[in-house]
Amino acid sequence: MSAYSNPVTAVLGPTNTGKTHLAIERMCGHSSGMIGFPLRLLAREVYDRVVAITGKERVALMTGEERIVPPDARWFLCTAESMPADREVSFVALDEAQLGADPERGHVFTDRLLRARGRSETMILGSETLRPMIKALVPEAEIVNRPRFSTLSYAGAKKLSRLPKRSAIVAFSAEEVYAVAEMIRRLRGGAAVVMGALSPRTRNAQVAMFQAGEVDYLVATDAIGMGLNMDVSHVAFASLTKFDGQRTRRLTVSEMAQIAGRAGRHQRDGTFGALVAEGLGAFTPEEVYAIEEHRFPALDFLYWREGEPNLDSIDGLIESLETRPAHPALRAAPPAVDLGVLKRLAEEDWVRDRARSPAMVARLWAACGVPDFRKLGADQHQRLVARVFQHLSEGDGRIPAPWFASEVARLDDVTGDVETIAGRIAAIRTWAYIAHRADWLADPAHWAARTGEVEERLSDALHASLTQRFVDKRSTVLLRQIGKDAGALPVMIGEQGEVLVEDHPIGTLAGFTFTVAADARAADKRLLLAAAEKRLAAELARRAGELAGASDDQFALDNLTIAWRKFPVGSIAPGPNLAQPQVKLDRALAALDPRSRKAVQARLDLWLAAQMARHLPIFGKLDAVLRDAAAGGPLRAVAGAVLAAGGLLPRRAVGPQVEALDPAARKRLGKIGVTIGTLDLFAPALLKPAAAQWRRLVMHLPDAPREGATVLPRNAAGAALPHGFRPFGQQAVRVDLVERIARAAHDGRKGRTPFSPDPALATSIGLRPDTLARLMAQLGFRTARPDAEGRPQWTWQGLTPNAKPTAPPRDNAFAALADMLNG
Repeated sequence: MSAYSNPVTAVLGPTNTGKTHLAIERMCGHSSGMIGFPLRLLAREVYDRVVAITGKERVALMTGEERIVPPDARWFLCTAESMPADREVSFVALDEAQLGADPERGHVFTDRLLRARGRSETMILGSETLRPMIKALVPEAEIVNRPRFSTLSYAGAKKLSRLPKRSAIVAFSAEEVYAVAEMIRRLRGGAAVVMGALSPRTRNAQVAMFQAGEVDYLVATDAIGMGLNMDVSHVAFASLTKFDGQRTRRLTVSEMAQIAGRAGRHQRDGTFGALVAEGLGAFTPEEVYAIEEHRFPALDFLYWREGEPNLDSIDGLIESLETRPAHPALRAAPPAVDLGVLKRLAEEDWVRDRARSPAMVARLWAACGVPDFRKLGADQHQRLVARVFQHLSEGDGRIPAPWFASEVARLDDVTGDVETIAGRIAAIRTWAYIAHRADWLADPAHWAARTGEVEERLSDALHASLTQRFVDKRSTVLLRQIGKDAGALPVMIGEQGEVLVEDHPIGTLAGFTFTVAADARAADKRLLLAAAEKRLAAELARRAGELAGASDDQFALDNLTIAWRKFPVGSIAPGPNLAQPQVKLDRALAALDPRSRKAVQARLDLWLAAQMARHLPIFGKLDAVLRDAAAGGPLRAVAGAVLAAGGLLPRRAVGPQVEALDPAARKRLGKIGVTIGTLDLFAPALLKPAAAQWRRLVMHLPDAPREGATVLPRNAAGAALPHGFRPFGQQAVRVDLVERIARAAHDGRKGRTPFSPDPALATSIGLRPDTLARLMAQLGFRTARPDAEGRPQWTWQGLTPNAKPTAPPRDNAFAALADMLNG
């Protein structure tokens, strides 16, 4: 890249301000020039415009997969990544420079912003959010603001069937684009499709249909936000979330504005909106205000990576690429695909053996730069790069023509559906990129032409497939016959829940959940659902009425899911406390009208309250005590703690409060069903199977203990106090049995005189000797000398208030007790 001290101008502003047009005019006024664009499609579009002005003999196009460079080329239209670093020109411009904040490609735009300069003039184009970065990184730049030529206003939410003509519907995945286009075909006769993954030839053919008025609707990805110019009056967002390569997230306001700004051209105003009025797919008032007033958060950093890395060695290359920027306005770029592939190949001994010279390291780094257009994942892409470098580093240093030819021939096939052909186009782009490397093939010009021919054939086939699939005039005739309303299409719902539109089965309605037929296409799913919307709404309302009037025996509980007639309608969710769990309606019921939803919610709330009163009445009684101001502080505190613990609580957790209880309070707890045990406070009724199951559901407890168990191994499921089992060494004992053993021990002692406990109860429930020893110790007993017959004895020491029980020591008395229990 050149570094001249020439004037640098930053032209900032929203979309439709003529920034790109200004850059083209300025470039053509110089003896030579170069503009870097964010998209291959945009570079191609501007290339065609400049060729129309100056003639193709002096205009070059340079992208990863396409290079047209006449011998006398003076003006270069490039993608940002393909801007030649060694070519000096009078004028340089960088479009959409705010993409320096993009995690994936940002470091490329930042590098061009910092280092790409023309001999006479440099221009940086971007949004107003870039202003602080220009001031920090290019302080010598003059900043010029360009106001939008026309007004952009929010038009609210509109269904697909009510969108105005000359609308662009924006989606964020190929599947969603195809689904929306199919719906538009059925509703309005056809739509053009534009995606960044399309070849320029396919994209131009699709846009030509829209511009010529053959179709009135355009379905596109966010590629249209990057300066692709079309006569769009309204932009509708099919959704406001996208997968950015790492996670699914909501669009930033700046991204929304970039796309919405495609509406309106020059002095003609434009509008934007969503397809839904509520939920995640709807705009918030704050977002609408920001977009209409062009007020967006300023960028506070750009991503950076060393633009001229060290090529002396592989390790030096990796180290320089991972160098952190010194400027506070720059942030190290996240690991990119090329660097990831390089680091993985660096682990291969054969790669290190071959990449010992700077020239070969440079060749390795160039191979790592082969784009993963196919998006097949790191492993498969690495294998391709490894094979490319293997050929580049052996023999004459060129890729064998037979292998290259076979891969291209395999893709030279125009049969298949839209997705198949689009996949082949993505694959041929990889080979086109390789063909345009000057020294990678023996005859690069031949193979560049060959890959271009294949891409053109595939593009023509894709355009034909898109047109055939998404442009259908017969649908227009049908819709006119039924009043231009998809809701007027005949819809039938059979006795078994089968849903038919125009006698075509599209799925089944089970309860409140519509399931699309397994053989239905993704596009059909959304279209026919829209057509059946009114009829399904009426049927759902009818079913909601039946549910609201259903008897308790029509409901069942499966884990946390509440079912009605075996169909899920809700689930149990946490409430204010365990006595008041809540019902969360199944998301399928979101399709109901508010009145029906309210009636269903009320009925399910009533059912849950009845089940709580039947299976867990103690929770309600504890809640009543907690709310009773006359109950007294200690009793309310104990009741609240026991309720919060689900009716099973270590005594030491509320020791002072228990000690403060008067006889009346203790009696009231006993009537409720709470036992104040030596070690625990618990409700024996909650240990019964039905109550225990409901208690686990309400408390969301995992790992249920074996039903009917009294003693469990320490590592068994449910062997913990929340499930009603107190651990002692290698076993866990049910808390009510712990209390029985405690009472038996106290009944058998006489004050603090040593005594020998009766081991019959412990033996009958399966306690091991060491378990009983630990239990006795936690109950406040200490080993004493054996009696005259050698039997172990214990003496009462008492429990230390609020002290955590500790494991007993091993001594002769414990050994004697073990011998006695073992018979």
